[in-house]
Amino acid sequence: MSKFTDYQFKPSLREAIGRLGFENPTPIQKEIMPLILKGTNAIGQAHTGTGKSHSFLIPVVERTNETIDQLQAVITAPTRELATQLFNELEKMITGTAVRSTLLIGGTDKQRSIVKLKSNPHIIVGTPGRINDMAENGALDIHTASILVIDEADLAFDMGFVEDIDKFASRMPANLEMYVFSATIPEKLKPFLLKYMNSPVHVKIGERKPLTEGMHYSLVPVRSMHKRKKLLQVMTGINPYLAIIFTNTRQNADALANYLAEHGVKTGRIHGDLSPRERTRMMKQIRDLDFQYIVATDLAARGIDIPGVSHVINYELPDDLEFFIHRVGRTARAGNIGTAITLYEPSEDDKVVRIEKMGIPFVHEEVKDGEWVEVKERHARQNRVKQEDSIDKKANSIVQKPAKVKPGYKKKMAEQVAKIKKRERRITRKK
Repeated sequence: MSKFTDYQFKPSLREAIGRLGFENPTPIQKEIMPLILKGTNAIGQAHTGTGKSHSFLIPVVERTNETIDQLQAVITAPTRELATQLFNELEKMITGTAVRSTLLIGGTDKQRSIVKLKSNPHIIVGTPGRINDMAENGALDIHTASILVIDEADLAFDMGFVEDIDKFASRMPANLEMYVFSATIPEKLKPFLLKYMNSPVHVKIGERKPLTEGMHYSLVPVRSMHKRKKLLQVMTGINPYLAIIFTNTRQNADALANYLAEHGVKTGRIHGDLSPRERTRMMKQIRDLDFQYIVATDLAARGIDIPGVSHVINYELPDDLEFFIHRVGRTARAGNIGTAITLYEPSEDDKVVRIEKMGIPFVHEEVKDGEWVEVKERHARQNRVKQEDSIDKKANSIVQKPAKVKPGYKKKMAEQVAKIKKRERRITRKK
């Protein structure tokens, strides 16, 4: 079906889709919606920005029977922010109907969550830990829900939430329908999927967009300068709409944010040590454009939708290089251009080489007096040394010590070697 109007949705859902301005389903929606409408287990593999969320929200709402006073579907997301975003989108589709929904996320008052569940919601959206908590203490009648949606499954696995999902999924019906959505399907996730999914349909929509599309990848050597000072120097050469600076740990994120604040840069921060209230306030400030720079860790930032990112700065290279792809994917979205700046130290050369093999076309640059200038490729000196070694070996192999030596033979040999090396350098330069 090429248009949403081609589907036989109930009138309230058709109106909601119209209000949202949706006309034509995206590729993932075309593939996934019919499967969920039929009750066929499925794995949807697609990247952010493909319309993945509505590919399951729309059919779940369509299949919800508001005349049955019990829980019918459970939707999980690995972070509070992602769960809240999904819940807000769900609310837009059930406004004006008798369908009841509840948001269950960590960091909120448990008693309040228990009170909300007394209304018997038809659909719950939440984080795995809080959903499992409510199921274990009997506040959530999860055994009546026949649909389970797991969004961002790879991130849920990375954050250690699969165990919680396993616990509450085991309380759900034997004929449970499961729909799993993920950018990647790690090998370690497959045993969990096999446990609950019987011959699921695997829908894989589009490879990741070309990494070079709309992106400029700047590689900046730190050399002898302290990395924090180098970052300040880099910041003089950009004027971002919004820049995310990535660190590898929460401690480093805080330390760097404090350093930048001391140098007059108003900086937001996103990491797992923020309290729920701090996270909510921080996200509001980010959306209100109170900051030009945000310091973040990988897991926290990946689970949050931050619009308008023009620059990504890798202050530290991640240990898991797949996160490099997630980081730079934060910018150059929806046809916009973006810049990814990577600070690197000589000890990180192996990581840089591996990133280049992933298809990243780095440009070697420096900021001088607030202006970007291209510098020699980091291996230029090494290559020159290797080249000289090669020329020396060749010249020495051509000029042999004569069988009968005469006075001054060493000088003559040295002159011949010098002459050959000069010729070889000239040939190399021409090449």
